[in-house]
Amino acid sequence: MAEQQLYAFIRRAKADNPDLHIVITAGNHDSANRIETAKPLLSQFDTHVVGRFDKHNPQDVVKTLNTGLGTLQVVAMPFLRSADLDTQADDPLAYQRGVERAYQAAYQGVDAQLPVLAMGHLHAKGGSISGDSERNITIGGFDAITADVFGERPDYVALGHLHKAQKVAGSDAIRYCGTPLPMSFSERNYRHQVLLVEFTDNDFSSVKPLDVPRLKPVILLPERGGATLDELIALLNELDLSQYQNQGKATPYLRLRLNASDTDSQFRTKIEQALADKQVHFCGIERVNTTQQSTDMPHFEDLGQVEKLEPMSLLELAYRAQIDSEQAVPQALQDCLMQVLAGVQEQEA
Repeated sequence: MAEQQLYAFIRRAKADNPDLHIVITAGNHDSANRIETAKPLLSQFDTHVVGRFDKHNPQDVVKTLNTGLGTLQVVAMPFLRSADLDTQADDPLAYQRGVERAYQAAYQGVDAQLPVLAMGHLHAKGGSISGDSERNITIGGFDAITADVFGERPDYVALGHLHKAQKVAGSDAIRYCGTPLPMSFSERNYRHQVLLVEFTDNDFSSVKPLDVPRLKPVILLPERGGATLDELIALLNELDLSQYQNQGKATPYLRLRLNASDTDSQFRTKIEQALADKQVHFCGIERVNTTQQSTDMPHFEDLGQVEKLEPMSLLELAYRAQIDSEQAVPQALQDCLMQVLAGVQEQEA
């Protein structure tokens, strides 16, 4: 279904904008082989697809886009796994240095007279994550890299992975545009946007955020911390949805946060009764314990939601719950988890 929607969008976008070029790279959740399969078909629509980086043919990620407004070179770097890179196992900065070498190798295939836009799917050091919908990319114990890896060659660096729109290292020319819509309830207050990047005389000149309208509201009750069952029922009774209906907006998403100490066995029935006349898409109940009231970290009634937690966060939750609620997770235990994650990602590569 998702692939059909993507292909239909590309077809419509190309029909509406004949000079349009689209560049698609694989992220850390994508199958490189699956992404690459559609390459011959999508190339007919000026859509360039890169599923993996071949260190023996680094120039393959360089795409030249010729339009009526000029020519741009794109270094379409996908998510880089350690198996894709030249690294030394005993180097604590092996992943960062490997990423830097990958970009430098790719730059050898660009024309020095043309502007260059570099893409990347990674967690840049200092980037702000949303908490429950993004996982740090952790390889070989190193989960965030500095902006230095991109070097001086690109005129602009367009990054993916972090969902919040933001600059990197304070640079206007190195940015995450973020997701165009909320991927979780923790992102309900984000300013979602796409970025219009302009070049003048082959040089980067400006970047302009274009806000993406919120077509489907996202409601979390209460906004912070948890509430008792009686408090939740009161909040639901007071919830006025007419503002969304009058504005012609789609049915809102709604999630509730219930105090873990509330032991009323009929809580689901009572909440369903309170929701009976509410036109919402109900997205479940979070259990919030007292230690979470200040941190705002979620506990889910549905254990399937555990998949949304970043592995290190899950370790921290388990350690506090079962070992020591006052102390941080020992570094040795963190290192052990890092090694396990690195091994898993090696197998998936």
